[in-house]
Order: sequence, then structure tokens, then C-alpha cells
Amino acid sequence: MMKTKCHYFNMVKRVYLIGFMGSGKSTMGRWVADAMDNWTFLDLDHFIEHKYHKTISQIFEESGEDGFREIEAKCLREVSDFDQVIIGAGGGTPCFFDNMEVMKATGLTIYLKLSPQVLNDRLRSSKSQRPLVANKSGEELLAYIAEKLNERESFYSEAEVIADGTVWEVKDFVDCIQKQ
Repeated sequence: MMKTKCHYFNMVKRVYLIGFMGSGKSTMGRWVADAMDNWTFLDLDHFIEHKYHKTISQIFEESGEDGFREIEAKCLREVSDFDQVIIGAGGGTPCFFDNMEVMKATGLTIYLKLSPQVLNDRLRSSKSQRPLVANKSGEELLAYIAEKLNERESFYSEAEVIADGTVWEVKDFVDCIQKQ
């Protein structure tokens, strides 16, 4: 299930992990950064929270999704200058403004692809921490995931690498990055 365009960067300086919330971008990003010499992991949502001294939920409450997406795009451009970094983008990051183009122009994009059911299973336990799904029941959550995933798939599939989130391991990501 891997799609890759094997063109060579002089050396990959940054990697963007994209995919739906709950796809493992933060967990895998940390593990991959740890496995690579002198690389760090940066969660874009945590970067935003630190910079604005507010949680993502607070920003959503105060500014709505549109305001959050503007902040997110601004912060994405800021981190796109960092080197030797694995960046875990928010689930919607590639779908707004020209964020996907920014990521593709400044690094390697990897889509962690999972089915709606697997995402539903993962998100049920962390709903309260995620403002877009916090108040959804079980059936509503699965329907929401399927609908949003369908809307976002065209953006996600622009990634240079599509990784099956259920089978790829750290070594697969490291190998992929080092071969680019």
C-alpha cells in the first residue's frame, strides 16, 4: 500500500507526517525522530499551544475553526524553516490554505493511512482531548470519521509516500526517509 515518488532530495531536512487524527502521527513521529541521529519531533498542535499559551480547545472556543486554521497555517510556515525535524501535522492541516503545497515544497510528506473503523477504535478513548469529536456518540463518531476522511483523502493522497498505518514500523519510516 506504499506509494512513493523516488526522486532524490539533496537530503531531507524535514518530514511531515499527515493523516487523520488518531492515525499515530505523534507517536510514530517521536519514535522515528529517536531512531534518527540528531533529529527531533515537533507536534504542530503542541507548537501552537506553546506559542499562544492556550490549548487547541481554547483557541477553537475563542476563535472558532477558521481562526484556528489561520494560526495553524502561520505556525506551519514557521516550522517549515526548521531542520532535521519530524513534524506531526494536525489532521486538517493539509486541507486548508496552501498548507499541503508548503509541506511538499519544504520536506517529505508521509500520509499515515488508516480505515475509518481503526480510527474510530483509536479515537473513542481520547475524544475529550479532541475538540472536533468531543461530543460525538459511538455511531456519530464513526460517521464523522468516514465523512471527514472522504473529504480529506484528496489532500492526504498528495503525499509523496502513503504508509499503511497498521503495518509500517519505525524502521520502515527511517528507511523511507533515508532513501529519499
